[in-house]
Amino acid sequence: MSAIGRDPAGPGRRFTRFRPGHEPIGPGYSAVPGNGLCLSTFLILHPPGDRRQVLLGRPDVGGPWLERGGLDPGRLAGVADRWLLPACQWLLFEEPRASAERIARDLLDSALPPVTGPAVFSETTPRANAESSDPHWDVHFVYEGDWPTAAPPTARLWRELAFRDVARVRRAEIGRNQADILDLAGLSPAP
Repeated sequence: MSAIGRDPAGPGRRFTRFRPGHEPIGPGYSAVPGNGLCLSTFLILHPPGDRRQVLLGRPDVGGPWLERGGLDPGRLAGVADRWLLPACQWLLFEEPRASAERIARDLLDSALPPVTGPAVFSETTPRANAESSDPHWDVHFVYEGDWPTAAPPTARLWRELAFRDVARVRRAEIGRNQADILDLAGLSPAP
């Protein structure tokens, strides 16, 4: 977690009240961070009664991931051999609960099971070779619950979906920095 933007008394304080453009528009406004901002929802689903196990999947690279999950072909190829949570950035103007329902529908071919949350986390990440001094900013909305059965779902966008004991999955096996999401939820993967 970064302390960027946490100066409670400083004159350089920047609020998350955004207006178009690359420079602050006026008092109380900021430009969107130069290295971007993502609002994303993550589903952490367990088999009934077993919080150690988490639903993870390996994507089918032939599926419509750009339309359904926001993954372009290059990024999809980079995570094809890794485990992923059912997750996605929000659609523009989408509400958090609606994003969770859409992810269940679009990525799991199912209705959203009963979940708690969202737990909300914020992280900033510096970007190498970036034009802006701003880091990339991620705001994570995490919903957690039990899948209705001990068997994982089957869904057309995945070549494999499985309940995995997260403590036995190495961080390097998890794609898109989602090991960090599991850490934030108190479910740390193996080193």
